[in-house]
Amino acid sequence: MWETSFVLFLALALGVFLRWAFRTLPGDGWQIIASVPRLEDAPGVWQGVNLTYYGLLVAVATVLAVAAGLVLLAAVGADPRKTLSLAGLILAVCVPASRLVARVVEKKRHTFTVAGANFVATLVTPVIVWIVAAVWGPEFYSGIPFLPALAAMTIAYAIGEGTGRLACISFGCCYGKAFSEIHPVLRRIIGRYSFVFRGKTKKIAYEAALDEKEVVPIQAMTSVCYVGVGLLGMLLYLKSWYICAFTVTLVVTQVWRALSEFLRADYRGHGRLSAYQLMALATAAFGPVIPLIAPVEQLPAPDLKTGIVALSDPLIILVLLFLGAGIFLFTGRSTVTASTMSFHVVKDRI
Repeated sequence: MWETSFVLFLALALGVFLRWAFRTLPGDGWQIIASVPRLEDAPGVWQGVNLTYYGLLVAVATVLAVAAGLVLLAAVGADPRKTLSLAGLILAVCVPASRLVARVVEKKRHTFTVAGANFVATLVTPVIVWIVAAVWGPEFYSGIPFLPALAAMTIAYAIGEGTGRLACISFGCCYGKAFSEIHPVLRRIIGRYSFVFRGKTKKIAYEAALDEKEVVPIQAMTSVCYVGVGLLGMLLYLKSWYICAFTVTLVVTQVWRALSEFLRADYRGHGRLSAYQLMALATAAFGPVIPLIAPVEQLPAPDLKTGIVALSDPLIILVLLFLGAGIFLFTGRSTVTASTMSFHVVKDRI
C-alpha cells in the first residue's frame, strides 16, 4: 500500500507539472532564461551568450532520472555511492554522445539527440561495468543486483526522457507535423490538444516556418507516454517484478520512439526509417533478451523507505546539484541564437 501511494503521489506531482508545461512552454518568452555578456563590440555594446530553459529542463530531468535510479537501487540494498559512481561513468560517455550521434546522423553540429545517447548507453553500459570490475575489482559493484539494476536504469530513463521532452517544447525542437498534414480522424482526436508555438527564435519557426500554426503535440504525447510507463514500471519494480518492469518500460518507450517519428516534421535523416527509429527498434528487440542471459541471482524484495532515506546523504545531494549544474552548462548555452545588449547609467538615480 505504501508503494502504491508513493507512485500515485509522484503521478499527481508530475501530472501537475506536465499540464503546466504543456500550456505554458510553447509560448514566447519561455525559451531564453538570461543572456550573459561575452564580447564587447563597441563601447557599452556587448555580444551575449543565451542561457536557455532547454538546458534547465534537461538538467532537472537528468537529476530526476538519476535520483529515481538511486532510490530504486538503494531500495534493494545497493550502495548509493557506488550506484552514483557507475551512473557518472555512463553519463560521462552518453552526454557527449548525444551531440556526436546527432552530428553523424543529422549532419548538424549544434544539436542533441537523447535517442542516440540511449542507444549508446545500451551498448556501453556492459563495457563500463567490465572495465570497473577489471580496474577496481568485482567487489566495487558487488551488492548491485543485475536485474533490479537493469530495471531501475530503464525506469529512470523513461522518467528522465519523459520530463526532458519539456525542454523540446521550450526550444521548439522535435516538433510535430502541421494539422493539415495528418489524417482527419487523428486531427479530430487530438485537435483540442494541439500546440501553437510562438517566437521567431524557436526551432520550429526558423527551420520549418510552423510557428503560429496548429501542430501535433508530439512532445507532450511522448512525455505522457514515457512518464506514464516509467511510473508503471516503478510500481512493478516495487512489487519485485523486475523482469516485467524492465521489459514493459523498455519495449513501450522504444516502440513509441519509432512510431512517434511518423508524426514529427523535423529532419531526422534520410531514408524511409530514420537512424533513430532503427536504433529504437533494435533496442526494443534486443533488450528483452538480456534477462534471459542474465546471471542467476537471489533477488531481494525492495524496501522503498530505505531507498528514499538514501537521498538524504549530503554527498549524494551535492553530487546531484553539481550534476544538474554541469548538464545545464553543457546543454543550456545556446549556439543557434545570439543576443546584443547595451549598458548605461541611469543618471537621475545617481
